[in-house]
Order: sequence, then structure tokens, then C-alpha cells
Amino acid sequence: MESLWQQLTRGHALLLIFALGFGGSFHCGFHVTSLSSPSSFIRSFINSSWHTRYQESAPPQTVTVIWSLIVSMFSVGGIIGVLVFQFIASKLGRKKTSIFNSVLALIGSGIMLTSKYAESYEMIIAARILYGCTAGLGQTIHLMYLGEISPIRLRGFVTVTSVTFQSLGKLSGQFFGLSEILGREHLWNVVLCVPAAFALLQIIVLPFLPEAPRYLFIEKGDDIACRKALQSLWGQGDYKDDMDEMLAEQAAIDAAPRKSPLQLLGDGSVRWQLLSLLVITLCNQMCGMPTVSIFSFDIFQSAGIPPDKIRYVMVGFGLAEITASFFAGLVIERVGRKLMFWGGYSAMAASWVVVVVLLNVTLSSHWAPYVVVSFMAANIIFFIVGPGGAMAALMSEIFLQSDRKAAFVLQGIGRWFFFGVQGFFFPFLINALDSYCFVLFACVCLLGCLYNVLFLPETKGKTILEISKEFNGITLCRGSNPLADTMETKL
Repeated sequence: MESLWQQLTRGHALLLIFALGFGGSFHCGFHVTSLSSPSSFIRSFINSSWHTRYQESAPPQTVTVIWSLIVSMFSVGGIIGVLVFQFIASKLGRKKTSIFNSVLALIGSGIMLTSKYAESYEMIIAARILYGCTAGLGQTIHLMYLGEISPIRLRGFVTVTSVTFQSLGKLSGQFFGLSEILGREHLWNVVLCVPAAFALLQIIVLPFLPEAPRYLFIEKGDDIACRKALQSLWGQGDYKDDMDEMLAEQAAIDAAPRKSPLQLLGDGSVRWQLLSLLVITLCNQMCGMPTVSIFSFDIFQSAGIPPDKIRYVMVGFGLAEITASFFAGLVIERVGRKLMFWGGYSAMAASWVVVVVLLNVTLSSHWAPYVVVSFMAANIIFFIVGPGGAMAALMSEIFLQSDRKAAFVLQGIGRWFFFGVQGFFFPFLINALDSYCFVLFACVCLLGCLYNVLFLPETKGKTILEISKEFNGITLCRGSNPLADTMETKL
């Protein structure tokens, strides 16, 4: 039996995975962490720009409002990117949508780079909106593209690479923000444009790589192009099993036409898939991991880490996240999705409780803050090896091709909404509850654990139709499902 490396290198699959990664979720990860390093420089730039225009210093409240807009517009752009995803992906296909997204990233970087010389903080806000659009659209098309190029036996590993590249993006944002690299005042606009180089790389490489085989077969009806794409990606072969699965899914789609996000919400045949999507998205966004990324400096400072060492601790966290994502890719096809979900959530809940206890126990030792940080690092590992990694695979497994784009839109809206809510309310929570705010994260993790133990079926090694049948077999609060019966009869 061929090793994983041999299967990835028989064709161009590995090259496509890298091209999609650096042009996809890498951007989202980079822009989540890169803004923390030059934040003080950008505030000074806002003040100096204001002074140049009005010959007076900007009021502190005005600087705070402008800075808040710069931070929050990223989430607004993310929602816009998700909302236009279904339309663009249907019109352009997977490959052209990825290239279009990279062009948007270049435009945003051009605006950001020139904002310093134009002395315009409005251009920073506009660039952040475009960055959000590229993150929302790019992350969504990246995950869908991966799911549609991967055979069943490698679907888990291939889709988890989206998490790996997002982690790599976070680490790159922290690394390039170090004062020894680009984290200096005269380079703040340059450090925020680093992803442009990877977007340009994708624009150059991607035209020479194949379109998603599943898209070619099911949506374009071109079985010859689909077979050629599979052979280009994974080496020579007839791929009869993979194409038979696509044919069966196409028959199911004929019985259930493509839906918009609103139509999908009203479809009773996928209520359990939608509920699972909502609960897991909520738990993944509200379990504390985005908070550690956004407010890492404040959290580590309150834990007692010296300010001059915090950036290096953040780089260490980034390395831990990447290592965990590699491990998740290796184990996901061995242990399955269900264990990764409930095991990761339960370990995170226990870890958050330990963090709360340590923060409320007076420890005079100089190493005490590092114990707290080590448990936070463990939380990151539990998340990536657990629900963070498994969610990437699940999104490509629980919906038919006709429902998948609408499902990605709904999941993206939920992800960016919860991301924005947590970013806005966490400062108020930590002021009101202090360290006990982490108890809320533990409760969310416990909710995710219970839901996945009770209701989520295992999806490892199963076709999408088999997984849909298992969801339809859940009888709690469920009546008859004539649409599912019609689909099964047609098949």
C-alpha cells in the first residue's frame, strides 16, 4: 500500500494544496495576528495624519474610534466575502474564484502600502475591508476546493491542511511583526502587506493546475474533464469508485435542486446537518481560541508575562499551533471526526478550569505565569487536534453538492458574526468577571462535547450519501421526511 507521501506526489495534488493554502486560509490567519504588533505605530499615524489636516492633535476618543474601525472592518469585510461567495463560485468555478480573490488581496495591499504616504487612515480602513473580503471569500473557497479534489480515503487529511495554512498565517503575522524583522515604526505598512507576495504566487501557479474534479463532473457535467483532473492530481488510474460516488450524488441532486441559504434553512431534510453546523461553529468561535489570538498581549500581560517577552511567547504559540495541525492531519483518518470533536472539547473545558484556578491562586514564584501560559498553549493544541481540525473535514462531508455552497455561506456568516461578537464583548467581560470569564469558555466547550457525543454521527470513510442517511436516522424531534424518502427512491 502506498504511503501518504507517495499518494500526494503521484500527481500535482501536493502543489495544488500549497497553492490553495498560501492564497486561501493563510491570509485569514495572517490578518488576525499581524495587527497587534504595529498597533501603537498605527495609532501614532492616525494622530499625525489628523494633525497634518487640522493643525491640532486628535482627541483621544477620536483616535480610539478610528482604531476600532480599523480593527472591526476586517470582520465586516469577512461577512461581505462570505455573502458573495456563492454567486462568484457558481459563475467562475473554484479555480477562477481563487485567482479573483488573490487579485482582491493585491488591490488591498496596494491601498494599505500607499496609505502611509497619502497620510490617509481612511485608506487603512478600506484596505482592512478588502482584507476581510479576501479572508472570508478565500477561506471558504479554499475549504470547498480541497473537499472537491480529495478522494474519500484522503478527504480528512487534505481538508485539514486549510487549518495548517491558517496556523501558518498566524505564525507569519507574529513573526514578521517582531522588531528584528519588520516590526518597526517606518515599516508598519509593509508588514501588513506581506500576504500580497503569496497572492501573487497563487495567481502565477494556479492557472497551470486542474479545476476541482467534483465541480467539473456534478456542476459542469463533464466526466472526461473530471477524469483528466483526477489523473492530473493523483496520478494515472480509472478512478471508477470516485466517479461512481459523484454519479450517485448527482442523482440525489436531481431529486433535490440547488438551494439558496434561505431555502436551505427551510429544508427539513437537512435540519440536523444545519443544527450541527450551528452548534459546532458557535462552540469553535466562542471556546476562547479567537480570544487568545486577538487579545493575546493583554491576556499574557495580565497573567504576569513581562511585556518584552510577550511577542516571543506568541511566536511559540504559533509554532505549537502549526505542529498540532500537522498532527491532526495525520490522525484524523485513524481516530475519526467524532472522537476529535468530543475529546478536544472535553480536554479544553478541563484546561480552562485549571487556568481559572491558577489565576485565582496567589503564586509568588517567577515561573507561575508560565504555568498559566502553558495551559493556554495546551488549549490551542487540544483545539487544533480536536474540533478545529475536524471541522474542516466535516464541512465537506455533511452536505450534498447542491447544498454545499449555501451551507458554506451560512457557516461563514456564523463564523464571522461570532468572531465579531467575541472581539467586541470580551474586553467588557474581562473587566466585569476578571479571570472567571474563562469559565464561560469552559461551559461552551462542555456544550460542544455533549452535543457531539449525543448527536453527531461518525463520517470517516463514508460517502456523503451514507452520512446524509445517518443524519436522517436521528429521530429526536423529527417527523417524517418525504424529501429524503424521494431521494432514496430515486437512487
